[in-house]
Amino acid sequence: MTESDSGEPIGDFALVLHTHLPWLARHGGWPVGEEWLYQSWADSYLPLVEVLYRLAEQDQREVLALGLTPVLAAQLDDPYCLRGMHDWLGNRVLRTQHAATRWQHDRPELRELAAAEYRRATHALHLFESRWRHGASPVLRPLVDAGVIELLGGPATHPFQPLLLPRVRAGALHVGLEDGALRLGRRSTGIWAPECGFDPGMETGYAAAGLTHFLVDSPALAGRTSAARPVWDSDVVCFGRDGELAERVWSPKVGYPGHPDYRDFHTYDHPTGLKPARVTGHSIAPADKQPYRADRASAAVAEHVTDFVDAVVARLREHRVVDGRQGLVVAAFDTELFGHWWHEGPDWLTGVLRALPEAGVRVTTPARVLARGHVGTPVELPASSWGAGKDWRVWNGPAVSDLVATNERLQHRLLEVIDTHRFPAGRDAVVDQLWQEALLACSSDWAFMVTRDSAADYARARAAEHTEAFHRLADLLATGDRAGAAAEAARLRVVDNPFGGLDARRLAVGTP
Repeated sequence: MTESDSGEPIGDFALVLHTHLPWLARHGGWPVGEEWLYQSWADSYLPLVEVLYRLAEQDQREVLALGLTPVLAAQLDDPYCLRGMHDWLGNRVLRTQHAATRWQHDRPELRELAAAEYRRATHALHLFESRWRHGASPVLRPLVDAGVIELLGGPATHPFQPLLLPRVRAGALHVGLEDGALRLGRRSTGIWAPECGFDPGMETGYAAAGLTHFLVDSPALAGRTSAARPVWDSDVVCFGRDGELAERVWSPKVGYPGHPDYRDFHTYDHPTGLKPARVTGHSIAPADKQPYRADRASAAVAEHVTDFVDAVVARLREHRVVDGRQGLVVAAFDTELFGHWWHEGPDWLTGVLRALPEAGVRVTTPARVLARGHVGTPVELPASSWGAGKDWRVWNGPAVSDLVATNERLQHRLLEVIDTHRFPAGRDAVVDQLWQEALLACSSDWAFMVTRDSAADYARARAAEHTEAFHRLADLLATGDRAGAAAEAARLRVVDNPFGGLDARRLAVGTP
């Protein structure tokens, strides 16, 4: 008799999705900028929410933990972005209509694809107009309130926390957690630490912020990910993602999205902006790739659902043998993988989340794991990340040493301004904007994009833009030009105002 036959779960499975994009609103369109936001919104966020609502209607709870970074949540609620997204979806409908005309005399697969893309585009537009028109917060809040998802928070603009000065680190975390509470009615007790970055001692800051758990990568725990682990001598615990299982999905060489029958992300039909080809083969030129066929992709999804579920069951049984008790598997991925990068990803997620309970696995969330007392022995967690080398080199390596030095100078000047500024009786809009520009300058995305040589020019330009804006405001304050500072802050608020509730007085020494 197996565990599932006896009614006892084989073990616990927690899916954790990290949903993040940097601040893109009003900062360019194509190829990097708002187009990045709208593509991810249409192809990942809309389908994922539909998956969650379908599962909720089937009375499934504890489906997954959704990490939503405050800087992205701000954009998904922003009226400017909502208008832009609506326009973008309408344009996609027009592009699919053009594809139908363009491909009407081509191969049957392309004609079928044009029709399918039109149906998908019109459905997305309908969803957005009927469910999303007031932003993401009213869409996600019912899922949180019903216990369908656990919402993970994070520091404001997704900074690489180990490189922040302690006061700035604590302030960024406070801004992010308070913003999440304002949007969704409750303060998160767990976070996906940006880039899974950790430095010993950060656990005490997490405890002070009211956090109970966070995510790390498997190597930080030497692969011992079968239980949550208290960090050093604190009550804060870390959850480690299962690296081997993640590779089945994530790996660019052997991961599921590279299957020949899945849609090829990189092959565009430029007149329509659609993606008409299947992967076909990694070494095949785009012009030689075969047309996409939904039936073949669906068969591959079914195959990969079975493969992943079998691997989870095997891993949980392995944990039982080694630990002598039920184990835990944490599968953690970027949300944008599902739908945006991997077209079939939402269908695969749906299949996995339905098949795991049928296989005797309890699908749950990190918070529920803690509530059930599934906690192992403490760990002396080392400095780590989930980047290349599992250290900090992506964010403080030679390619970005200038950004690191610039951000350190910026942080010291920020604290100098805060500590010497005479705040009025209420909030100070100029210093609040100074704080926002500092947060945006310290986003981890800029160093990541430079190190990976992915739109590096855009990343450097964005980092420089926010740094220069910060110093302009600081210079105006230093010279006593209050009117000039107020005018400049007002101008900047039009383009850089993700956190309306941010209060720079919280950074002042001695302020609780």
